[in-house]
Amino acid sequence: IHNDRLVDALMAQAHGAFMHDDGARTYYRKQRARDVDHNAALRQLANRLVGILHGCLARGIPYDPATAWKDQTPAAA
Repeated sequence: IHNDRLVDALMAQAHGAFMHDDGARTYYRKQRARDVDHNAALRQLANRLVGILHGCLARGIPYDPATAWKDQTPAAA
């Protein structure tokens, strides 16, 4: 059982992050390279973003893309 509104909000957040955040985009593309379909890759990105948000709230620190995605290497141009 899950909350449809929460799922919709998290998927919208993941899509927005994919469009505007290099680290999120790199994470999504790594999932796709593992032959994960689009929706599953977005769900995994949403889960990662929830974890990042939890870390920020638990530590009382603002979101910092350099810290949040430090384990992601930008895709070669």
